[in-house]
Amino acid sequence: MSEFTRRSFLVTGIAAGAVAAVPGAAHADPGAESAGAESAASLASRGLRTDPFTLGVASGDPDAEGFVIWTRLAQRPLAEDGMGGMPALPFPVQWQIYADEGGRRVVRRGTALARPDWGHSVHVEVGGLSADRDYWYRFRVGPYLSPIGRARTAPHPLSFGSPLAMAFVSCAQYEHGYFTAYRRLAEDHPDLVLHLGDYQYEYTRDTYTIPGGNIRDHEGPETETLANYRQRHAQYKTDPDLQAAHAAAPWLVVWDDHELDNNWADEIPEKPEVPQPNFLARREAAFRAYYENMPLRRTSVPRGVDMQLYRRIRWGALATFHMLDTRQYRDDQGCGDGYSACPEASDPARSITGEQQERWLIDGFRRSRARWDVIGQQVFFAQRDNNAGPLKVTSQDAWDGYVASRRRITQGWVDAGVRNPVVLTGDVHAHWASDLKLDYDDPTGRTVGSELVATSISTTGDGKDSDPATHPYLKINPHLKFYNNQRGYVLTRIEPGALTADFRVVPKVTEAGAEAYTRATFVVEDRAPGVQQTYLRPLDPSLARRAEPSDAERIQEVVDAETRRP
Repeated sequence: MSEFTRRSFLVTGIAAGAVAAVPGAAHADPGAESAGAESAASLASRGLRTDPFTLGVASGDPDAEGFVIWTRLAQRPLAEDGMGGMPALPFPVQWQIYADEGGRRVVRRGTALARPDWGHSVHVEVGGLSADRDYWYRFRVGPYLSPIGRARTAPHPLSFGSPLAMAFVSCAQYEHGYFTAYRRLAEDHPDLVLHLGDYQYEYTRDTYTIPGGNIRDHEGPETETLANYRQRHAQYKTDPDLQAAHAAAPWLVVWDDHELDNNWADEIPEKPEVPQPNFLARREAAFRAYYENMPLRRTSVPRGVDMQLYRRIRWGALATFHMLDTRQYRDDQGCGDGYSACPEASDPARSITGEQQERWLIDGFRRSRARWDVIGQQVFFAQRDNNAGPLKVTSQDAWDGYVASRRRITQGWVDAGVRNPVVLTGDVHAHWASDLKLDYDDPTGRTVGSELVATSISTTGDGKDSDPATHPYLKINPHLKFYNNQRGYVLTRIEPGALTADFRVVPKVTEAGAEAYTRATFVVEDRAPGVQQTYLRPLDPSLARRAEPSDAERIQEVVDAETRRP
């Protein structure tokens, strides 16, 4: 990286290509050198006296011609007013795109305006690049240089391109442990990362605790205002492991609940029985801060209490990623948010996606010609009954609480003849793999899809390993094929003939620096819906010798891991 000198950043490169961003925030500028070369003394006179690139860099939402690049200026990222210690002034930010990791071949450059009303964030939509290849990028303000990040363009729409290394993650509670899994993910060199929600948590310190006490503390109160959410996002973004993961590859992001409020549903907070007259203002603040801190295109700029987050990203002819929003449009959870035998779960009028998003998704199935249709979303899709008897007890916050909605979408991909439907899920703080059915009450019924679930990055602390074959959920629900209650991520390799998923595990997050290993590997073969286990790491003999907990205890372990218990 030594080639990335201030001088080369200023004077190398060719004419900039077309870009777009938050209105007024970025433009192509062949004369960007003069705008970005403001002296340190001049910047200091306007209040910029130290390195503002404390939050790292990120890229996202790639297509065959480009991607978004992002940064946010913050001299003091944990400032209580949420402004990161920045003056209430706009600052021009230079950016460059490189064709080589050494930074010698600049292929695009321009300036972006970091404005105080958008938290001094920068979103640049870069176009005009070659398909299916790596690029690198960097930002500059005066003498200050950002870290460098790697991005990648998607293949041409008619090409499969090279095999896709895609990782997906969810649920990073800063207080519960170190973000080592993000670091290990970066070291696996993915081409694309999906974050499926709970990027940050809203609680004030010591509200959501793990046994033995939290490892780190949140700054500030429970997030309710724009200043609160900006400060919280900034605290997470200062983590070096998270910065490494963002810099490693482009991300596709969607939220779940903790980006706003635990278990929120449309305009209804977690506890509707408690008067919260400012909830819609809180929602507007959370959405704005989320956009400011994520590498999203301008199609996702929030408008008041609404934000367009569901979208479709095509990775050539290989895969289409349908990214869903299962929070903003859902009906309120029936019978409370937890596990219950709830008659409302079967009400055909209830939806977890809302009618418009459901139509958009099913229409996307009909139009898709991709080899793999991948649905990136938040909460458990397959049925998970935790009662061995005739009574069905399921999580009302997951798709089990919206049975007809799940059935319509599943039937939608079956009727559309989707070749390989795969659902990717976060939320539940454990690794799972399952077959998807139209009728879960018929164990011999046809398998029509596959679900892969990523555990948390850190939420609930270290967790523990066990023999997945003995888990009662797998006995009660034969379509569930794997369970592991440790922290980590899922690393996949997508090729025309198969999707291979390694369930990666970090055995400890209460201490920094643990190595990652693959706990199990599952394969989904082309035109063969359902997951097939091809590798299972032997259980540590010391764990195998211990007394196994009862089925009731193991079921309670799952419920506890998924339920906030302050």
